[in-house]
Amino acid sequence: MNPTPKELGYFFPAEFEKHSATWLSFPHKEESWPGKIDKVYPYYSEFVKLLSQSEKVCINVNDEAMKAFAVGHFEKAGVDLSQVEFFIHPTNDAWCRDHGPAFIINQKENKKAIVDWNYNAWGNKYPPYDLDDVIPTLIAKDYNIPVFYPGIVMEGGSVEFNGKGTLLTSTSCLLNPNRNPHLTQKEIEEYLVNYYGVEQILWVDEGIVGDDTDGHIDDTIRFVNEDTVLTVVEKNKSDENFSLLQNNLKQLQQMRLLNGKQLNIVELPMPDAVIWENQRLPASYANFYIANKFIIVPTYRCKQDDEALQIIQQYFPTRKVVGIDSTEIIWGLGSFHCLSQQEPAI
Repeated sequence: MNPTPKELGYFFPAEFEKHSATWLSFPHKEESWPGKIDKVYPYYSEFVKLLSQSEKVCINVNDEAMKAFAVGHFEKAGVDLSQVEFFIHPTNDAWCRDHGPAFIINQKENKKAIVDWNYNAWGNKYPPYDLDDVIPTLIAKDYNIPVFYPGIVMEGGSVEFNGKGTLLTSTSCLLNPNRNPHLTQKEIEEYLVNYYGVEQILWVDEGIVGDDTDGHIDDTIRFVNEDTVLTVVEKNKSDENFSLLQNNLKQLQQMRLLNGKQLNIVELPMPDAVIWENQRLPASYANFYIANKFIIVPTYRCKQDDEALQIIQQYFPTRKVVGIDSTEIIWGLGSFHCLSQQEPAI
């Protein structure tokens, strides 16, 4: 048996640690935003503009024509193109959090590697996904760095890290029979420990209504430092998210970190329900992205937007919290965190 990343001294850093870059896959699949994909580009370009002011931005594109199309939108938005690097890596879809590279680092040896999990488009919901599945290995080849193959399905949006040995995830996603039906919870935990280099797995039950990923943690609970989580709660008792999120909150209150401490739990409001073509969309303020200089938060044209931004800002005193309207983007059933994957600095 080959040694695991953990045995070799690698681990997955928290998102709030320093990045060398953010990875994206340019949106092009019209079926992901039926009748709306053109409306997504201005908001997406605003996202890239902020990232370009914060760190290098690496973007997977299918070909030179897509690169030129992207550049046109970015120029219009005022993106710093000197900070953007395009890679001709064809993709099926834009959700780089889930199909992109899981970068792990070995601080003692000053080395970086990539974990290439299997990817099946959230339980084979949206085939084909063969191009997305190989993206991490293509990036590892470009960088000439090691790549590890656990051989099981895993998505970046389903796991959340405090950078100090703790991983948070949901049973609704990772134990769903459409992912790894041959594995028990204990066996899945062993993969998480060995390939992400963590010591402890904490589980909540649920995701939010409308989330086609079966309950990704990045729509519900996020670490903002090693012992503090922001968790979304629904104040309206008649809303279908109310009891799901209360259950998660109770579970968080029972948890203990490796040092025996309770989590510092901060409640974040949910936005008003976003409905499009009679479909409840997975709108959540928890789907923010932590960049080096900015916290980029999806907003939804409702009164809770400002409250959410203010709460998040309290936990990032050295970074600026910026809201970008995600009302069009969320029609694709994800937002800024789902679209991005951080590359840690060593």
